Amino acid sequence: MSMALSDRIFSLGANDLESVALELFQYQYQENAIYQAYVNALNIRPENVRSLLEIPFLPIQFFKSHTVVCGQFEPELIFESSGTTQTVNSRHLVKEADIYTRSFMTTFEQMYGSVTDYVIVGLLPSYLERQHSSLVKMVQEMVVLSNQPESGFYLYEHEALFQQLKELEKRKQKTLLIGVTFGLLDFAEKYELKLEHTIVMETGGMKGRREEWTRQEVHEYLTERLGVQVIHSEYGMTELLSQAYSMGNGLFETPSWMKVLLRDENDPFQLSDRAGAGVINVIDLANIYSCAFIATDDIGKMHADGRFEVLGRLDNSALRGCSLMVS
Repeated sequence: MSMALSDRIFSLGANDLESVALELFQYQYQENAIYQAYVNALNIRPENVRSLLEIPFLPIQFFKSHTVVCGQFEPELIFESSGTTQTVNSRHLVKEADIYTRSFMTTFEQMYGSVTDYVIVGLLPSYLERQHSSLVKMVQEMVVLSNQPESGFYLYEHEALFQQLKELEKRKQKTLLIGVTFGLLDFAEKYELKLEHTIVMETGGMKGRREEWTRQEVHEYLTERLGVQVIHSEYGMTELLSQAYSMGNGLFETPSWMKVLLRDENDPFQLSDRAGAGVINVIDLANIYSCAFIATDDIGKMHADGRFEVLGRLDNSALRGCSLMVS
C-alpha cells in the first residue's frame, strides 16, 4: 500500500474511489488477520477481486467479537458503541487520531462551510455520560476548532440551552445544534423556538429512552416545535471514521472517499450500486488500519442521484454472517 494513501483519500476525484478501494482491499487482506480469515472462509481469492462489487464486506458484528486491525499498533483512540449491560459493545481501535479529525472536518466543511462560522452546540446526554464515544470526540473537536466562546455541550440544562439559542438568534449567529434524537425531542417538548440561523441536526438514537418514532415523525415534530424548515441528520457509527450528512428529508450524501452499496437481504453477497432497496454496506476508505468494507445491519434505499435513506434495522442480525468463523 502506498504510504501516501492517507493523503490521497481526502482528495479523491470522482472516478478514483474504485482503484483506491481495490488497493486498500489488497492491503487489508494481507495485514488484517480477521478480514483475511473471513475472505478465505468465503473461498475468495484476492487476486480475483477486480471490481468494487467483488470486494467482500465484513459483517459489522466482528467489531464486537474480534479486534479488527491491520498489523499491531498502540491505538491513539478507542471508540466503543453504546449498549446495555446485556449487550456486547463494538470496539474500534484507531491507529491515527488525525485521520479521524481530517475525515470529519473535511466532510463537514465541504458540505457546510468553515466550522469557524458556527457556534457548535452539542446536546448528547447519553453519549457524554460514557467514555469512548466517536460522536462526542467529533463534536468536542468541532467545539474547539470553531473558536467560538459560546460553543459547548449541554447535558440536561434545557433552560440554559433555550436562553443561549435565543441569544444567538438575536445576534443572527450561525449555529449548529447537534443532538441525539431523544435529547432533541426532550428539549423540544419543553420549549418552542423560531430558529432562523440555526441548523438542527439529529444523530439518530432513542437508546430505549423513548418509544421509537419514525424519522418522519421526529422531523415533523422538531420542525414544528423549533421553527426550522428542515431537520439535518448525521449518519455515522463506531465502526467507521467517516460520516454521511442529510440536509433534509433524510437523504444522505457521502464524501468522495465513502460509498454506500446495497446487498440483498436474502443473499448477502449480491451487491448493487443502483437505485433500489436493500441492506447497507459501507465503503469507508478512512478506515485504513481496521476494515474499510463493512456490512451494516441498516436497511436502506438508494436513489438514482446516489443519495440514500436509512429505513430501519435488520431483526435478529447479531448472528448473521458470523457463522462462517468460530474462534
